[in-house]
Amino acid sequence: MEKQRRVIALGFFDGVHLGHGALLRAVKETADRLAAVPAAFTFDKSPTAVITGQAVPLLSTVEDRALLMRECYGIQEVAVASFDAMQRMDWEDFVSGYLAQELGVVHVVAGHDFHFGYMGRGNPDRLRDKCRELGLGCDIIERVEQDGITISSTYIRTLVAQGEMERAVQFLGHPHILTQQVNHGKGIGHSTLGFPTVNLRVPEGVIVPAFGVYATQVWFGGQRRPAVTNVGVRPTVKDNDGRVTVEGFILDFDGDLYGRQVRIEFHKRLRGERKFPSMEALAEEIRRNAGQTREFFKEK
Repeated sequence: MEKQRRVIALGFFDGVHLGHGALLRAVKETADRLAAVPAAFTFDKSPTAVITGQAVPLLSTVEDRALLMRECYGIQEVAVASFDAMQRMDWEDFVSGYLAQELGVVHVVAGHDFHFGYMGRGNPDRLRDKCRELGLGCDIIERVEQDGITISSTYIRTLVAQGEMERAVQFLGHPHILTQQVNHGKGIGHSTLGFPTVNLRVPEGVIVPAFGVYATQVWFGGQRRPAVTNVGVRPTVKDNDGRVTVEGFILDFDGDLYGRQVRIEFHKRLRGERKFPSMEALAEEIRRNAGQTREFFKEK
């Protein structure tokens, strides 16, 4: 990052949910007031996974986190740091050396439970005191609740894993997304179903939504189209290799998106994945799901 005045949010920001939004909105408002750059700091890997040694499927890649922070909250820059390196850094050096000197931070925003530095010794109280000593502004944001539930990435992961996308949207503040490059599929969508398809792989370490069919929107080239998207192993398709795929049947579009970067937004689960007696029966069901999808977005 180029040396200039920045206001920065500290956190991991997996999913960029409404709880994170409280920090990011505070950053944008303060940056505007101070004529500084609104920025965020995140890690390259899950702190929880590293500390506990347990696999923690992420809601979003680093790239999707940055995209959501920019689009939803106006964050202009995102610093991605090695969590392993930060674990070895003294907490005071993190504030005075990295944030203040290297990044030119003039104001810091963190959550009530943010810990940092060697052995996690940095905490909100120490952060506030150190910022005051250095002449930096500092806001500590308390937990954010909705429906009596603390908004957290952990809770939202449970919703996504169960396919409860409409409730996930309520806590995220936006649809769950997946951005990837389109892979070659088996050509079944266009030839058999009459819909062009995009085939994506879920990146390693990223959560797989509950198997099933979803009403989604696909973004590409500055436009978006409704789509019927299947997550799963496509049991009806002959010679499927058992790998999990995300296959979107794009409605009202005719074209080839192979090799393009697309973003899928998951809005509503229509049904679970199941095996059909024939490709014709599958095609008929997807056409029915297409009608449901059109109706869903018509009401939005």
